[in-house]
Order: sequence, then structure tokens, then C-alpha cells
Amino acid sequence: MLEVVEPIVLQETALDVGEFKLVPALTVAAMLILFLGVGYFFRVAAVDELWVAGRSIGSIENGMAIGANWMSAASYLGVASLVALSGYFGLAYVVGWTTGYFILLIFLAAQFRRFGKYTAPDFVGDRFYSEWARGIAAFTTLAIAFTYAIGQASGMGLMAQYIFGISYEAGVVMLMGVTIAYVALSGMLGTTKNMALQYVILIIAFTLGLYATGWSQGWATVFPYLEFGSEVAVAAEIEAQFVEPFATAGYYQWIALAFSLIVGTCGLPHVLVRFYTVENERTARWSTVWGLFFICLLYWGTATYAAYGGILYDEVVTEGGGFAGMAPAESDALVVLTTQLAGLPTWLVGLVAAGGVAAALATTAGLFITASSAAAHDIYTNLYKEDATQREQMIVGRATILGIGLLVTLIGLNPPALIGELVAMSFAIAGCVFFPVFFLGLWWENTSREGALAGMITGILLSFGAILNDTAIPMYTGYEEAVVPALATWLPGTSSALLGVPIVFAVIVVVSILTESPPQNVKRLVRQCHSPEPMHRMESAEDAVTDDATPGDD
Repeated sequence: MLEVVEPIVLQETALDVGEFKLVPALTVAAMLILFLGVGYFFRVAAVDELWVAGRSIGSIENGMAIGANWMSAASYLGVASLVALSGYFGLAYVVGWTTGYFILLIFLAAQFRRFGKYTAPDFVGDRFYSEWARGIAAFTTLAIAFTYAIGQASGMGLMAQYIFGISYEAGVVMLMGVTIAYVALSGMLGTTKNMALQYVILIIAFTLGLYATGWSQGWATVFPYLEFGSEVAVAAEIEAQFVEPFATAGYYQWIALAFSLIVGTCGLPHVLVRFYTVENERTARWSTVWGLFFICLLYWGTATYAAYGGILYDEVVTEGGGFAGMAPAESDALVVLTTQLAGLPTWLVGLVAAGGVAAALATTAGLFITASSAAAHDIYTNLYKEDATQREQMIVGRATILGIGLLVTLIGLNPPALIGELVAMSFAIAGCVFFPVFFLGLWWENTSREGALAGMITGILLSFGAILNDTAIPMYTGYEEAVVPALATWLPGTSSALLGVPIVFAVIVVVSILTESPPQNVKRLVRQCHSPEPMHRMESAEDAVTDDATPGDD
């Protein structure tokens, strides 16, 4: 018999959620109205604007959109809590999520733009000349978007509790409703414009809260990112695990998590689609550079927040009882909780909370766009009805946004794990299923259709099996531990890519060698992705190959 799991009730924690806060509420309301207005102003009327913003986004704006797309509730709220509770182990999230962008910059960003499609499943379907491959990629895209967005819904609910004094469940429903509305209205063009705004809001809120906390406590003067060494030492005296390597998990688990996040970064469809929204490959590269810069501005402060929050929690909440035992809902809201415990004005704490809302909205919007494109463009148009009109695609895309939004809202009312852990699971799926086919598809022209299919199916079995084993089944059936504990040790749900990616690479290579080589026109597509010739705005590798083709080509 299934065990009933109680939803999160934040009222029993240290965060002040007992009353409506006027100034923070007005701030969030104004922010949401602004997002809806931008979405309406940049509403789309064409499919290329819905999926890739007409390939009109510049490098700095796209870099800000990448930063906002990336600075999810997991990054804005969750990383500080993971560092506070897990200490050294939590740094694997910072290392993994940042390092992946260097691989994107060097090996994937420009090549993806040169291929010139609309979506990640588009690339898989055309590169591996298989509608089955396209379908599997579309299914995986939907699964990643769904898993990733649950964590964002959880973050929205936590912040709505603090700002509006409403229940967690009501907060999830309200803010997810706003997200669904403006994404369905605006598509990729309006969403990208909003992401740039959301990044400005979230980085100002995050940084202002950090500086204000450091100043109010006498811990920092000019640059808290480099001035919190004394606070780390104090936090370590309170909880030794805060700085002890591998105190909460072993060396293998740390490496597995960091590796999974690195390759997962390179396989996330809602990140890769950002390279399709720019004019050419040069802009794609600079978008990655700017995105990494904007991301680092926030990540640099997460460990500082962890130290500040741990000390304040020990002093104010437990009165010397430590901070490792804080409730999951408290830890997921640690950035906001830190500013509250520091005694900062309510309006300022509310601004920090509003930044968390902006972060969750930005990432959820990107996820919903990729999910809608997978359903409308890759499944409905390419697999079901090739002559689908633009109006039909828009209807299917918006219906998908509504459907997945409602499903995410439902599961978000009772999430199966912490925000950061939920996001890590989606990275593990992306790393196991997508990264090998993306990398080999762009860099080894002999990667065959059969190899890609075998690799993706293997990746799905490994990543989904790991999540079911140690998270989903225990959460919703009442198991106290993983169904197969030994499997969870070596193939955890958040870190399955360390074993999964080499296995999938090997499967793809072996099957490709044993099967028929790809057609010559596909090989020319791959070579064109590495051409030194500059591209025009709407040009793709397929266009260039067609223009350069000579009579008699296969």
C-alpha cells in the first residue's frame, strides 16, 4: 500500500512566512506585470520566432539569457544550501555546472549553430537520418524539462510563502500560472527578452543581499567574495563537515556528481537551443563567453552565502546547536533566510526573494519552450503531420506548455527531493542520453543511425533506472532506502553519467563500426559544421551543402 507523504509546510521553519509583506509583494507583482507586458509586446506570429527568436539575438543579450536560463532556483537558492549542508561535497555542483560551459564553448556551441536547426531533437533526427532517433530525443527533451521544472516550481512555492504569506501549494499554483501564461503568449522571442530582464533582477537582488549581510554583520567591506575566510573557519568550528573533504560522501560520489553535471550541461536542450537563436557561429561562441561571465557573478557568492547562513542559523535559530540539521525547506530557502536572520529590512529580504522568483521563472520559461518545440515541431510536424500549418504548430506548442505546466505544478506540490537534487537528476539524464550523440554526431562523421539509437536507449535505461531506484520509488512507495542499494552506490540518480556516459560512448562507437556508414550527404553536413567559412543569418549547414553540391554527389 502506498504511503501518504505529507507536503512541505514551511510555517514550521525559521523563515518568516506568517504574514503578507506589502513592499515585497508589490515588487513581485510589478515584476510579473513587466514580464507579461514584455511577452505581449514581443508576442510571436511565426514559427521561427516561437522556437528560435528569428535568429536575431545578440551575443550579450543571449549571454544574459543563458545566465538567467541557467540561474534556476537550484542555482539561486539551492547551491548555497547544498554547500551549507554538504560542505566540500556541495562544491561539486559549482564545479560541475560551471566547467560544462568550457566544453560547450570549445566543442559544441559554434558547431550547433552551423548545423542550423530549431531544436535538439531536430539535430538528432537530421544528423542520424532517423525519425525514431528524433522521437526518442523529443521524449527525452520532455522528460528533462519535466524533471528540471519541478525544482523550479518548488522554489516558486517557497518564495511565495515568504512574500505573500500564503501556503506553499497556493504559491506554486499562482506563480506557475503566471509562467504558463507569458511563455504561451510570447514564445522564444519574448522569453529571451524577459530572460535578460530576469537576469538583471536576480543578480542585483542576490548581490545586494550578500553585500548587505556582510556589512550588517561586520564580515565584509568591499569584496565579500574574497573576505569570508574567517566566516568559513567559524562555520567549520560549528560543523566540521563544512570544510572536511568527503565527510558526507566519498571521493567516488564527488567525482561522479561533478562529472554528471559537466556532461549534463552539454546535453541540456534548453541550453543548446540558445545557440540557435543567434545570427552565426561567432555570436554563438561569444554568447557562451558572456553567459559564463554572468553565471560566475552569481556562483562566486554561493559559498559566501553558505558560510554566512550557517553562522546566523547557529546563532539565531538553534542558539549554538549547529546548522546541519536545518529542515529541507529551510535549506532550500537559505539565501533568503540568511538575509532575514541578518536583521535586514523586510523590503530588502523581499527583493532577494523576488530574485529567486525571477530565477525560477526564467529557467521554467526556457524549459517550457524546449518542451513545446519537441512536441509541436519534432513530434507533431515531423513525425505525425509533415504539412502542418504554422497555426497548427502554434496551437500544439501552446497546448504542450499548458499540459506540462499543469503536470509540473501537480508534482511540485509534493517534490520528491531537494531543488538542487531534482535539477541534478535532469542533468544526469541529459548527460547519459544526449551528450554522447551530440559530441560524436558533430565530431565523428562515421557515427551511424543504429549507433545513435542504441546509445540513446542505453542512456535512457541507465539514467531513468537510477532515478527510479534511489529516488522516485522510495519517495512514493514508502521505501526507506534505494530498492537496490548497491546500484545506488555506483549509479546514483543524481550522478549516473560517470558510468553511463562511457558505456553509451562505447555502445555508439561499437554499433557504428558494425553497421553501415552514414550517407555521404550526412557526412558533408558534419564537415560543414567545422567549416571556416562565415555563415549568413538564416543559413544552416544543410543550405551550405546544397549550394556547394555538384552533379553526381550521393
